[in-house]
Amino acid sequence: MVKIEAWSLEEAYKLASEQLGCSITDIEYEITQYPSNGFFGIGRKKAILVAVQKESAKNSSSFVKPEAKYQPKQTRQEQKPQKQEEQYRDKILTEKPSEPKIETVVAKKDDYVLSKNKIEDNFFKEKKDISEICEEIEIDINKLFAHSCFELDTIKVEPFDEETVLVTFAGPDSALLIGKEGYRYKALSYLIFNWINSKYGLLIRLEIAEFLRNQEDMINNYLQPLIEQIRKDRRGQTKVLDGVLIQIALKILREEFNDLYVGVKTNNDGSKYIIVNEFYTKQNAR
Repeated sequence: MVKIEAWSLEEAYKLASEQLGCSITDIEYEITQYPSNGFFGIGRKKAILVAVQKESAKNSSSFVKPEAKYQPKQTRQEQKPQKQEEQYRDKILTEKPSEPKIETVVAKKDDYVLSKNKIEDNFFKEKKDISEICEEIEIDINKLFAHSCFELDTIKVEPFDEETVLVTFAGPDSALLIGKEGYRYKALSYLIFNWINSKYGLLIRLEIAEFLRNQEDMINNYLQPLIEQIRKDRRGQTKVLDGVLIQIALKILREEFNDLYVGVKTNNDGSKYIIVNEFYTKQNAR
């Protein structure tokens, strides 16, 4: 059995084949870690796999006798001299393969099963709670923005609830991260979400220079008359909302009207708004 580490699975398969001295199709392997490019190079991981040669490949090689198969006949005089390529072929087939350059790990099948179980046990033991994850994210995100041109205070990362982390940017230049009409805020929120959600399975709440709080106050003021109308008519809809505003409004309306259908609709031009009615609830009741 051999253990291989490489920056890609293709490279790992090739190294395993070279080390075991057989074709890639003649090996059995277990991938213990998939390669990852990380987030801007942060958290980059190698591919790790353990591989063994298939038993069928070992057995098939035991009865092949190259000397008998390629032994030239001497019955006719014109067949006695061997061609140059035949001599080279016989030399390849009869010579023992050279020792592999990569260090070989010798282990029994039982040892492999034990090591596999050990890896699985370590995986579950290393599962962290949200406070430990926040500390790890805070270190990485501050390392990342230490190389930016913005003058920022230390970026804070803390739990918001069991499934969400609160990422807070503050400092003299923090407002510049919002951009006109919040376009930088949306891009930054998208990047950080994809990093944290793919690695830790968590949601994010991004606060930059109190931008999110101001947006929540604004959408709350807008929704109050609409909420009163919906309570009376049992239906209604918002104006077209964009980006973080539609997420804030959706959360408020769903908490307010948990007995009604609250959903996002999209126009032909891609703009979005929220509708509230009891159509779907009646359909489900039938």
